[in-house]
Amino acid sequence: MKHIESESNASLKQWKKLHTKKEREKSGTYLIEGPHLIEEAIKSGAKLQHVIIEEHFELNESWLKEKFALWSVPSKLMKQLSETEKPQGIIAVCEMMDQNENLIKKNGRYLLIDGVQDPGNLGTIIRTADSAGLDGVFLGEGTADLYNGKTVRSTQGSLFHLPIVKADLLEIVQQCKEMNITVLSTSLQEAVDMRKAPEVEGFALIVGNEGAGVQEALQQESTMKVKIPIFGSAESLNVSVATGILLYELQRNRT
Repeated sequence: MKHIESESNASLKQWKKLHTKKEREKSGTYLIEGPHLIEEAIKSGAKLQHVIIEEHFELNESWLKEKFALWSVPSKLMKQLSETEKPQGIIAVCEMMDQNENLIKKNGRYLLIDGVQDPGNLGTIIRTADSAGLDGVFLGEGTADLYNGKTVRSTQGSLFHLPIVKADLLEIVQQCKEMNITVLSTSLQEAVDMRKAPEVEGFALIVGNEGAGVQEALQQESTMKVKIPIFGSAESLNVSVATGILLYELQRNRT
């Protein structure tokens, strides 16, 4: 284990740069924080390059079998590296996952995310997709960065459990239709009450931007437009809440 004391340490400076999207994309790495996320990364086979622990942090001994460089830092440097108010004492530098768009298969279940800008919403949606047993998630243009620290934390490790791919959603929709997968788009206009939608085997659900919803081009290419009924006075639901309701309704129809 190597120890870092100085703020001017080159490795520390490099890791702090990973707080920016530009450096994450340049290096192909990102930060994950906390024992739970690191354990999920290891169990899922994600490659960790470095693990940085705060002095006196008790490391899980089974992790020492992994091939990563181990560092220790004082609490003042851990606070600089952490993006949370209360650091959990351990941070890792993780390699980004391979992007593979060739996921579409017969009767597959997919989520297409169109321009969801809030990292917390994105992370929660990914966690929900994982819980609902989906086969893959596609991130369209304008969607928050998957490797933003808030996104990563909000997934609670689910980003390691299922394929997540940046893609042209119009192309993904066409691939789904070629495989006879029903494409459902959320909409408030000319949409079917989700409870009355016909049962489908494979599906691709498109959810959209917090304010504007799913872009018109994607709605037009979808097989069906669906909505969740509102019984109170609220104009709409949070996109992550709506996604959860829709995915579980779709899964209920399959059982």
